Amino acid sequence: MLNKLSIIMSRNFFNTEIPLISKLWKGVDMLKSEELAKGIQDCVMKIVKKREDKFVNGEADSFGNDFLGLLVNAYHDSDENNRLSMEDLVDECKTFYFAGQETVNSLLAWIVLLLATHGDWQDKARREVIDIFGNRNPDYEGISKLKTITMIIYETLRLYGPSNGLQRRVTRKVQLGKLVLPANIDILVQNIALHHDPHQWGDDVHLFKPERFEEGIAKATNYNAAAFFPFGLGPRSCVGMSFAITETKVALSMILQRYTITLSPAYVHSPMPILAIRPQMEFK
Repeated sequence: MLNKLSIIMSRNFFNTEIPLISKLWKGVDMLKSEELAKGIQDCVMKIVKKREDKFVNGEADSFGNDFLGLLVNAYHDSDENNRLSMEDLVDECKTFYFAGQETVNSLLAWIVLLLATHGDWQDKARREVIDIFGNRNPDYEGISKLKTITMIIYETLRLYGPSNGLQRRVTRKVQLGKLVLPANIDILVQNIALHHDPHQWGDDVHLFKPERFEEGIAKATNYNAAAFFPFGLGPRSCVGMSFAITETKVALSMILQRYTITLSPAYVHSPMPILAIRPQMEFK
């Protein structure tokens, strides 16, 4: 349901609504999005209800100390000023799901595709994984030694990052070179454009070349922090960046230990931006 809702949101991202008319008449996408939003809310509240029932029935002495437990605690806070509303609770769960699962799923899909079409890098990555872990499950100490895997992840993030743009609000008048941005406007920073800028990355900018990151991000970007920021930049960058990279390394290592990846001749390459950059056609 969340995937379907994100597709509708992406399709209508730049549409302008006329307040009175939008209340009197709702298009097909609006009606479908409301239906999906209601379904997502019902699913989340069923999960919350299970946590509440366990606590009420004495099966647990609290709502839990994980992320959901903290949200449910805030939902039942005795102080109305600190209490989390149902809408906020559902929104936090949607954000956590999308940020914690959907983005990593998308990244892994693109890595698998790129390794399938670049067998030399697939072989290098597999040799590194086998040398470090053998047939064992990845561990924290070994993950820090995965240099080739890290290069592959960074290059995939550059080509097919989880976010194709970052929305920000200008709080005060700012001048950027010859461009003046007035206060209280929304802007969309297209990091995907910077990641594909030939002036920064060279004429081979559209090619998969993990060796760009052989000496780290700083060297690859010529110490330009704004040239590569798949997880955002500054104080509002993604707090889950390190976790996402680690999760990707673990999953990719286990895939390479078990499978050889090839691509079907029937595959049609067609990336599409739906909040995250996703393949329009399924991988085969």
